[in-house]
Amino acid sequence: MSELLDQLCIVMIQTSHPGNIGSAARAMKTMGIHDLRLVNPTRFNSPEVKALASGADDILANARLCSTLQEALADCHYVIGTSARSERSLRWPQMDARACGTWVAEHLPQQKIALVFGRERTGLTNEELEHCQALVHIPMAFDFFSLNIAAAIQIICYECMMAVRQSQTVQALSSTSDLDEEPATAAAMESFFTHLETTLIEVDYLDPENPRLLMRRLRRLFGRINPTQSEVNILRGMLSAFQGRKFTRRSNS
Repeated sequence: MSELLDQLCIVMIQTSHPGNIGSAARAMKTMGIHDLRLVNPTRFNSPEVKALASGADDILANARLCSTLQEALADCHYVIGTSARSERSLRWPQMDARACGTWVAEHLPQQKIALVFGRERTGLTNEELEHCQALVHIPMAFDFFSLNIAAAIQIICYECMMAVRQSQTVQALSSTSDLDEEPATAAAMESFFTHLETTLIEVDYLDPENPRLLMRRLRRLFGRINPTQSEVNILRGMLSAFQGRKFTRRSNS
């Protein structure tokens, strides 16, 4: 089980209260999850971080400090954002915490999966959600959305750990097992989206002055498909052909 959970990482964005980082590390350790990534945290070196970690010092010592969300997700294949908000101009595929645990358990053998948690007060921005293929929420009574971020991490990590523990056929259930190929990383997908947007502008399909929601819709489309690296290479080769130049294959270019 531990090998599977090593493929799961927790990403926290601009955490303002240092105690929440320590508490999150403790929550992760109790559930057997060790990969913590922090995007521009506030007062990470505060004594309160270590105090509330309560024995999860190894997770803090190995936590990856990142300056951007893209950097934190670069080696991940599937990204699940957390959000209490349900009404948005574009709806992402959504699941509750238990369904998220089941999904994670089914896909961990073939994929590096990230669970992304936003700021304590405002959560994730729409721009940050564009890097996610799905959203997870924790149902609460009476629409009371005041769940502490460390508590949310504890709950979702618990559901993932229990689903992995209970699953006896994780590899057989994987949606990509028949392909025998790794899905494209987040870094490769970001490069593809940049290439796609440039090409659409060049062929006058996308007006950069009035883009509307085109790129966001395309991100959702390819997020549902979850292409492999070789499929991304094919798509980028096609884009280069449209542009009249040859695409040189690079795994993360």
